[in-house]
Amino acid sequence: MAKKILSVCATWLSLSTLTSQSLIAEQPQETVPKTRIAQASRTMKAPLIDGLVEKDEWSAAKVITGFTQAEPYEGAAATEKTEVRILYDNQAIYIGVICFDTAPNKIVTRDQRRDSSLDDSDSFQIILDTYMDHQNGFLFATNPAGMEYDGQVSKEGEAGTGRSGRGRAQSGAGGGFNLNWDTTWDVQSQTGDYGWSAELLIPLRSLRYSAKKSQVWGLNFQRNIRRKREQVYWSPVSRIYNIYRVSAAGELHGLELAQPRNFKVTPYVLASSHRDFQLQDSNKLNTQFGVDAKFGITQSLNLDLTVNTDFAQVEVDTQQINLTRFNLFFPEKRGFFLENSGNFVMGKGRQVELFFSRSIGLGNTGQVIPIKGGARISGKAGRYNVGLINMQTNGLSGLSPANNFTVASVRRDLPNHSSLGAIFVNRNATNGLAREKDYNRTFGLDGKWGIGKALTINGFAARTETPEVVGDESAYNIGGEIRKRVGRASIEYTQVGAQFNPEAGFLSRRNYRNLEVRLFGHWRPQVYAFGKKIVREFRPHISYKGFWDFKGFKETESIHIDSHVDFENGAFFSPAVQHTVEGLTEPFEIYPDIIVAPGTYRHWEITWRWNTNESKAFSYSGILDYGGFLSGKRRSIDTTLNYRLDTTFITSIAWSYNDIRLREGNFTANLVQWQLAYNFSPFIYLQGFVQYNDRANIWSSNIRFTWLTTASTGLFIVYNDTQGFGDIWMGPKNRSLMIKYNYQLDIFN
Repeated sequence: MAKKILSVCATWLSLSTLTSQSLIAEQPQETVPKTRIAQASRTMKAPLIDGLVEKDEWSAAKVITGFTQAEPYEGAAATEKTEVRILYDNQAIYIGVICFDTAPNKIVTRDQRRDSSLDDSDSFQIILDTYMDHQNGFLFATNPAGMEYDGQVSKEGEAGTGRSGRGRAQSGAGGGFNLNWDTTWDVQSQTGDYGWSAELLIPLRSLRYSAKKSQVWGLNFQRNIRRKREQVYWSPVSRIYNIYRVSAAGELHGLELAQPRNFKVTPYVLASSHRDFQLQDSNKLNTQFGVDAKFGITQSLNLDLTVNTDFAQVEVDTQQINLTRFNLFFPEKRGFFLENSGNFVMGKGRQVELFFSRSIGLGNTGQVIPIKGGARISGKAGRYNVGLINMQTNGLSGLSPANNFTVASVRRDLPNHSSLGAIFVNRNATNGLAREKDYNRTFGLDGKWGIGKALTINGFAARTETPEVVGDESAYNIGGEIRKRVGRASIEYTQVGAQFNPEAGFLSRRNYRNLEVRLFGHWRPQVYAFGKKIVREFRPHISYKGFWDFKGFKETESIHIDSHVDFENGAFFSPAVQHTVEGLTEPFEIYPDIIVAPGTYRHWEITWRWNTNESKAFSYSGILDYGGFLSGKRRSIDTTLNYRLDTTFITSIAWSYNDIRLREGNFTANLVQWQLAYNFSPFIYLQGFVQYNDRANIWSSNIRFTWLTTASTGLFIVYNDTQGFGDIWMGPKNRSLMIKYNYQLDIFN
């Protein structure tokens, strides 16, 4: 079996290389535009940041204009004019943008909270490739409401081995786009009969760049005009990519930058009241103090320190229903682990991750394990991206010993989207609860090879070391992708040994061979109704995914055939059919007292996805899965209703209903989630999140009031309540109230 799979991979990769040129010849050529160059101007007087760009200070700046469409008509001139100006001094970069609009009353703005989605809103985004490595960058964005939106791009937005694309990689730590990275900057916006405008102030201390006096940075701008679903760039980007495509950026010249010293200290104080109703008769009061610090070793390399680390203000996890035998993935949301997190990524996203920072300070069931403190060095040293983490946790009596975690990584970016990297991960128990030789180590290498503009080959190899474990502790992956405007094709092979055990990483399953093949098309016919174009694109695609154990037994297989329809207004309908195989070698308890017998189960099912126009005040999305499932059938329906009142009040309610009927018994599983937010301003807001899970028979609520002073500091008031709703426990289970205040001290400013 392994030889057959490897033969298929080798044949595909050979054919991919040979046919890449023929694919180019069979479609319109993707022109390679001349590199666009923008000029930054030094200013002696910083502009007042109020959103109005028509001030005298901006008169010295050269106007940057001439935007080009990626959507809907790639290569055409933008239908609305955009002007950008860039100033700088020894403290900051200043960017002023005027988004002219012939119909300003139709500008769409959905939210104003920090880092909220910009997908269905008018917006303006900026990417700065400060090292000119054509793979990594800092993203800053805003909308007509003055939202602060920032993130880090690594590997041109790839979400893991063998995957690249247009959307987020992950919302937590991970390769690709790290939205949860937050830095200190300022933005203000204004709207008027001309359209809308914004001014951004980005402190040099918030950026990382080389020590050269004279700088040339990669630069691109993206503007979204939502009512037209028009997406335009200053430096043209093919519609199959997005602004993360750093290699398509232009250049920013004229920067003669100072090297401001960076030393920020962020102390916090926290007061809390907590009660576990199953163990305590009264509330437990607690106060806690701690501090984080950031020191710039160089302008491109940072040292972060944390003592008595706390993450009380972090939003709770979204619950999931698991109807499989395998581990669920929950993203990292804790700020300390997020800056430069792309330096520590290796493996296959959400399937085999050699390091996963949630393994530090969080137990397998989500319980908090106190972190004494730690240090991290991350950034760029010469031509290398480097990272080093050392963290020490306390133990939990009777559950877990104290542990020390060390992670070291290095990566060299190479020309044409290529790179080589290595990582080492170590967990070592450190107190009396530890067993003898209680440690775990992971070693990994990965690489990416870009061949021309269309073909990429990548992979990784890793092994773990666990005392007294005998067997195959290795894992590896190899894959390739051809990506063109007419579509893309990819193939990927992964193998994980029976004893592969990255304890400080994430593993969805082990002891398997996995083959995945994907074919994805883009087709843009002219479809009209009532005199209006109604379809933007058809995206037919087919994918195959198979898992076998090392004896050749097929554990999982799916063949997915889809015909995604992207409507002109942003709605979509994705009708699909899927053939599935599930092979069980041992009994599987899918629900209490319902145990599925060993065997191989083959079925067909329909899997439909849809949503209405999400830029409207009211929108609706849904999922339908219906067909065979294990020894019987299932009917699963997910429904989400969204409503917003301007950018002030936003709410959604989602219901996931699963009706499972098996030979061994029937059951239903429901998950209800209600989210709401009231925004007093872009920096002050109240959020609520209520979840009901009838599988666990619990209601949980999380209410957070946030008053930000900088990116991630300010006042946080958090209330959590969990209520039992079944035979095991009826009434309150856990209840807590936390008040936290942290403040950032800029020592050198």
